Amino acid sequence: MHNSDDSNPYDEFDEDLPKSKTQIKEEMHALQALGKRLTELNAAKLAEVPMDATLEEGIATFHRIKSREARRRQLQYIGKLMRKADVEAIEAVLEKHKEQDHQHLRFDRMAEEWRERLLTEGKEGQSAFFDAHPGVDIQQLRTLIRESNKEIANKKAPTNQRKLFRYLRDFFMQED
Repeated sequence: MHNSDDSNPYDEFDEDLPKSKTQIKEEMHALQALGKRLTELNAAKLAEVPMDATLEEGIATFHRIKSREARRRQLQYIGKLMRKADVEAIEAVLEKHKEQDHQHLRFDRMAEEWRERLLTEGKEGQSAFFDAHPGVDIQQLRTLIRESNKEIANKKAPTNQRKLFRYLRDFFMQED
């Protein structure tokens, strides 16, 4: 007699079987990789990650270690500590950081493109920017452009060009 649904009658028993060595190893490697991602975060981002004191100390110890082999062993230890951690919550925070990093890169690119246009296209570039972004402080932006152009003409260090970039980036971040 043929079962009307296409499901395998043995699927319900698969959950009862113990995990294979390969499955366990894959899970351990995934936890170790997640722990490695935690070691790559700066202090501010790491502070947002929900973790216990033991895991926090394990990561701090990793940063103090200089030996490559000792760091590898410490990563294994961090992977072991990750077994007790709330992996879903940690992954959610890491995903949030990843999205924020993508946004910051987008704002950096926009600021770089507009800075280049504002410095090379003159009044046409400024008009295009003011039309596209009516909320900008026109006087401050024109001052930064004028000072940046003076630096370029006099072959000075790009101090005002950096200020212009930061102003544009911050403006785009607030506008978003």
